[in-house]
Amino acid sequence: MKCEICKEQEATIHLTQVVDGAVKKVHLCEGCAAQSGFDVHGPMSITDVLLGMGDAMPEPLPTLKATERSCPRCHLRRVDFKKTGRLGCPACYEAFEDQLVPLLRVMHRQDQHKGKIPEREKERVQSTHKLGALQEELEKAIAEENYEEAARLRDMMQAIRSAKKKKPRKPKKSDA
Repeated sequence: MKCEICKEQEATIHLTQVVDGAVKKVHLCEGCAAQSGFDVHGPMSITDVLLGMGDAMPEPLPTLKATERSCPRCHLRRVDFKKTGRLGCPACYEAFEDQLVPLLRVMHRQDQHKGKIPEREKERVQSTHKLGALQEELEKAIAEENYEEAARLRDMMQAIRSAKKKKPRKPKKSDA
């Protein structure tokens, strides 16, 4: 079987990824795997595998070897993150943002956390998100001088805010 990148050499490295139940196989020669950032002779970390298996395969995501920087607060280096799979402090997220976003997109297929919301908070959180989206649309409409649309969006936002104020807060079980 030929390498999927160079299409010349024999593929000796075979990677399998399962995404949403779909199996994706990648076959690479040793040279292309090394160019993609895989250390073919050493132990391979999960971050190495994930960074090399983005949706754009056989064109791998950019490797993170370009700059060896450290966090200005805790001095964690990229190498340390690769070994442990953990960041050292909140400042690491900003220090390594350009490197973390591609990793998160590959691992979670998005770069924004979408977690569970407690049932009693769901409506409040959803209306807050809706207000944020409407605010962005409002700013865009104003910038484009589309004042009719801006007025419509403003009215929608006011309706959501007034509904939030009228709705009584449900008491928690500990309140009763």
